[in-house]
Amino acid sequence: PLLPRRRTSSSVRRFSARSAPEPSRTSTSTDGPTISSGPWRNCGALMPSHGALAASLTMIAPVAAAATDAPRPTPGAGQVLVEVAATSFNPVDAGIRGGHLSDVFAVALPHVPGIDVAGTISELGAGVTGWAVGDAVVALPDSAALPAVGLTAWQALFELAELQAGQSILINGAGGAVGGYAVQLAKRAGAVVTATASKRSADRLRRYGVDRVIGYLDYASTPVVEESFDVVLNLVSTTDEQTAALAAVVADGGFLVGTMTAGPGGPVRSARVFVRSDAGQLAELVRLVDAGELRIDVADRRPLTDTAAVHDASDANRMPGKTIMLPLTRPAE
Repeated sequence: PLLPRRRTSSSVRRFSARSAPEPSRTSTSTDGPTISSGPWRNCGALMPSHGALAASLTMIAPVAAAATDAPRPTPGAGQVLVEVAATSFNPVDAGIRGGHLSDVFAVALPHVPGIDVAGTISELGAGVTGWAVGDAVVALPDSAALPAVGLTAWQALFELAELQAGQSILINGAGGAVGGYAVQLAKRAGAVVTATASKRSADRLRRYGVDRVIGYLDYASTPVVEESFDVVLNLVSTTDEQTAALAAVVADGGFLVGTMTAGPGGPVRSARVFVRSDAGQLAELVRLVDAGELRIDVADRRPLTDTAAVHDASDANRMPGKTIMLPLTRPAE
């Protein structure tokens, strides 16, 4: 763990990034949990107030990662300190690193990526009630694969698109982590689910109950799919023309929601989802996992020292499913 119990040292393991010679520092941003001081992030969906991601990778473009020590934080009033068992990689982390979301959320550099956390509370700040040292914050390390992507799927389907039983949905790019949860949640809600995904992801989606898997869309075809859908969930980056092609297969009164792009406007209702922390929704997702109604499918587990390599793999589209990032263990001092 990154914050070993009963340690007297005031430092914890973190990662920093140093720029290559003469880089230009680019402001980056993100949706989701907001930034507290230093590498510590607001994890309002996970705990009553600010939590701690003791493992961090400061991103400056171009990036070179290096392990350094950071001071152990002291939780303030209404805050808790979390001993991190795991975090995870989300595609939004790469978007932040590349500066592609700077119009959405301003981030001061150096920036520490990562918005998921699983672990236990190690210290309470003043005024915290209802929590105790040792309480789990999304208990198992693999549960770090749940918060950001699970909440993204939930909010896209049920808050924005208002998906109902009996409706049809096309999930474009279902092979990723958000797509896997979206397929499961849509099927659980009684929808008829069509998904686009690669062959490597098709079997996993069938285990989730998807009604039909089709290959990647040919946006040059008109229409891109020979039917219409009540909801289209677009989980990939598309050009304006490609987004318009997806909007063309939305049924009358239907909804187009995207994680990377908004809709084209016009008669089709559309929105772009920016995930937010929601303790109630996360608690329901955890309940579904505990009940065996929602599967956490981890594609890979990597040490935190591999963070830069994971970002490279994401940039090259070599990241099926969800990757868990495990902290370095350090002997007690």
